[in-house]
Amino acid sequence: MVDIRNLIRDNRLRVGDVLPSENALAAQLGISRTVAREALRGLAALRILEVGSGRRARVAGATSETLSAILDHTAYTRQLSVVQIQDVRRTLEMRTVSLAALHRSAEEAQALLQTIEGMMEAVQRDNPHSVMDLDIRFHEIIARASGNPLYSVLVDSFRVITRQTWHIGWRARGSHESRVENIKCHERIATAVIEQDAARAEAAMAEHFDSSFMVLMRAGVS
Repeated sequence: MVDIRNLIRDNRLRVGDVLPSENALAAQLGISRTVAREALRGLAALRILEVGSGRRARVAGATSETLSAILDHTAYTRQLSVVQIQDVRRTLEMRTVSLAALHRSAEEAQALLQTIEGMMEAVQRDNPHSVMDLDIRFHEIIARASGNPLYSVLVDSFRVITRQTWHIGWRARGSHESRVENIKCHERIATAVIEQDAARAEAAMAEHFDSSFMVLMRAGVS
């Protein structure tokens, strides 16, 4: 796999560029076709390559899938606690929201407003699944609005952990008023981003994560 990655680098291949065929790779690298095929499959599993039936491998774009699987694995095998993972996420999102306030587009501002409206409507219908999906979308919009694609990949990778813990927070915020207040906290974040106030956006995001930490800890999540 290292040799194929070196080939990508040495030939300055970019996302979407096609690699040589299995036979050509095997001949070029001095390995068997079987070894070349397994290396391509391994790189596809890591989302470095896209490999389709009957098609030559292509250089893949960065996605959150591999990192998401690692986070899921480390949480389930108790190598990291949920609180430790969320602490890293807090640090990342404090930066992304600050950048989003500086770089967000009009379309991204509108998307944040629509997401908040959707969350409020879903709370009124007592539809936690919709609230969760919109909550996840809210944070991913902010990551994209930061203007740095790597932040988007990193924040998107936390989706798997959010889906495991989100309903704990929903149940812990047992009253309708408490759930509405949580969405109002998201609204304060959105308002600061829309008004391009980076300091206020960062403060609101800190408030949001501090509140979430307290809810999870009270619920016994560690």
